[in-house]
Amino acid sequence: MATINNVTEIILLGFSPKQDVQKTISVMFLLMYTAIVLGNGLIVVTVTTSKGLTSPMYFFLSYLSFVEICYCSVTAPKLILDSFIERKTISLKGCITQIFFLHFFGGTEIFLLTVMAYDRYVAICKPLHYTAIMNRRVCGLLVGAAWGGGLLHSVGQTFLIFQLPFCGLNVLDHYFCDVHPVLKLACSDTFLIGVLIIINGGTISVVSFMVLLASYVVILNSLRTRTSEGRCKALSTCASHIAIVGLFFIPCSFVYLRPCVTLPADKIVAVFYTVITPLLNPLIYSFRNAEVKNAMKRLMRRTVIWEEK
Repeated sequence: MATINNVTEIILLGFSPKQDVQKTISVMFLLMYTAIVLGNGLIVVTVTTSKGLTSPMYFFLSYLSFVEICYCSVTAPKLILDSFIERKTISLKGCITQIFFLHFFGGTEIFLLTVMAYDRYVAICKPLHYTAIMNRRVCGLLVGAAWGGGLLHSVGQTFLIFQLPFCGLNVLDHYFCDVHPVLKLACSDTFLIGVLIIINGGTISVVSFMVLLASYVVILNSLRTRTSEGRCKALSTCASHIAIVGLFFIPCSFVYLRPCVTLPADKIVAVFYTVITPLLNPLIYSFRNAEVKNAMKRLMRRTVIWEEK
């Protein structure tokens, strides 16, 4: 039976009905979005152009930074532009497209974080075999698997939403389209679809988190036999990754690992995994890493010399 859609556009309420408040929030988002693009873009350029950052850890970091830019770009630009428009709308097709890319890049990021945890496990627990295990071919396959996993997850979520009829309410109490808020707009029973959405998102989150947890349990256990200096060095390389995992997984779990209901806090929580995590990624990975900082300095010097010529 064909899906009936009388709704052609969806009204986004954003953060506040007050235009002045919305404009203030948009200015903040503009500043953060600019910092995200510049900071993560700098990491991508630094890793790809530096001859000293050739280890798998930096290879994965460059892809993570690229995904962070894409992920934030799904929601932030529209929020910024909507501050200049009194009636904030998005077409139904545009809404579903936004859901697709939101979960595509979000799913890819989850898998990349899992791959990076595996990389740290091999580097710390099997240092003598690290270069043999994490060779360029394996790294490429792992990154490809992360993109493929994100795509499968996104196609599943989007397909489930696409089956729903939208023929009544078209007001979304959010600043972007996501599966839980959009489910409330459907004019049919969404219980089964909601359960399938939770299973799809929940399975990825739980399995990835268990792999991450197991990796770091094994890592911490192996560090007991290391010297104090060796433990500090190993923990410093893991601390950055653990911080990003916490910033991303905790708010995502709050939103997606529960029944398909919307809460007033969802908009604030969404800011953490769509904006704050991509914003802090360059700070956490770069300013705590001497190799990345030195590579950035060399890149800046080369840029200045090239401009002077």
